[in-house]
Amino acid sequence: MNEHLPSWDGLLGHVRGEYAPLWRSWFEQLPPATFDRGELRIEANDPAQARYLRERCLEAFRAAAMAQTGRLVAVRVVCPREPLRSAGVGAGLTQLALSPDYTFDQFVIGPSNRMAAAACRAVISQPGTLYNPLFVHGESGLGKSHLLQATSSAIEAATGGHVIYVSCETFVNDFVRAIESGGLQAFREDAREASALVIDDIQFLADRESSQEELFHTFNALFQARRQIILSADSPPNDIPSLEDRLVSRFNWGLVARIDPPDRETRVAILQKKARLRGWDIPDLILDFIGEHVASNIRVLEGALNKLMSEVQIGDQPMNIETAKLAIDGFKEAPPKPITANDIMEVVCGYFGVKLPDLVGRRRTRAISYPRQVGMYLCRELTPLSLEEVGGHFGGRDHTTVLHAEKAIQGEVQLEKSTAQLVEELRRRIVDSRRGRD
Repeated sequence: MNEHLPSWDGLLGHVRGEYAPLWRSWFEQLPPATFDRGELRIEANDPAQARYLRERCLEAFRAAAMAQTGRLVAVRVVCPREPLRSAGVGAGLTQLALSPDYTFDQFVIGPSNRMAAAACRAVISQPGTLYNPLFVHGESGLGKSHLLQATSSAIEAATGGHVIYVSCETFVNDFVRAIESGGLQAFREDAREASALVIDDIQFLADRESSQEELFHTFNALFQARRQIILSADSPPNDIPSLEDRLVSRFNWGLVARIDPPDRETRVAILQKKARLRGWDIPDLILDFIGEHVASNIRVLEGALNKLMSEVQIGDQPMNIETAKLAIDGFKEAPPKPITANDIMEVVCGYFGVKLPDLVGRRRTRAISYPRQVGMYLCRELTPLSLEEVGGHFGGRDHTTVLHAEKAIQGEVQLEKSTAQLVEELRRRIVDSRRGRD
């Protein structure tokens, strides 16, 4: 084990909760796993145990490893007593197990992720044509992997095709392994014959020239065959260091969608959904309190929720605000200031080169009315303002005018890739400008 996975006992403790009745027979005698280059390697004691681990437990171990490392981890089960495959045979691309918990029904949509979620839903109905590639980026723990896995499962269900979902580390490791074992042809067939290729954490390609070369040709083969490509990273393509220009260019061909930290309302909705899925009866007052004071990513929110339940179930503490305060100690941070209509109008004016008096005035030329409609749409997307309140900010306009603008831009976003990219760029600038003032 290395520093990225500090505790085998801790990892087993996480899995124990999922398989308590079978703990002694299947897990207690496992030797400590090894962890290298993003892959957790578990050694089974016999072929039957290996089959059970592969068929039933890969996702539990992957979730446990992610909880400890904060990164997507490939899980491989090996067994010394299983017959070895000859070198080069079947040395393809390792498919990460798709979590049954990562569905669109369980993905909470809010202003911070609405564009990315809508784009993912769009590619399900038209894979390989509408947004190809789809590039989703955002900080760690904001739901990128959830969204990519939900999309992968939905594409498979809708098309009946074979979708390959991998971490970039797995892609690189399998590529190197294929070269070493003489299995490069099998690797390429796996990657290039898939109905869709979904790669998480693509920033791992940085400084890996051979892997970038391989992905370049894989990308071209899939794109020309009109196969869907979905990528994720912690930053947009242009900001990934040491990434070849030709890959940066291709990653920008489709739609680049950003996921931002959830606002307070979305954080509370996430907590409510997670509590409901786990059968935990937690009063809304307490969930509101956690959502108000834990303003980081979804993974941290989940950690705070788990801490609360451990205080109640193990520490025998009452379910009240005082226990919630104790539970979130160490998770608290100053919540980001909310986006305002003024923030949005300032960015819209700067982007389109119009003056604020014109934006809120009565001029109806296309050069003014279109930015005005975009501004109204963004106010409805990024703030809790009502139709009437948005109209008030835009020169006292009637709520029907705001509703018309909202529906008009929403329709363009769904149908026109250029409008979707425009709105996404404005959202990015608005969020960045807000952060700069915090």
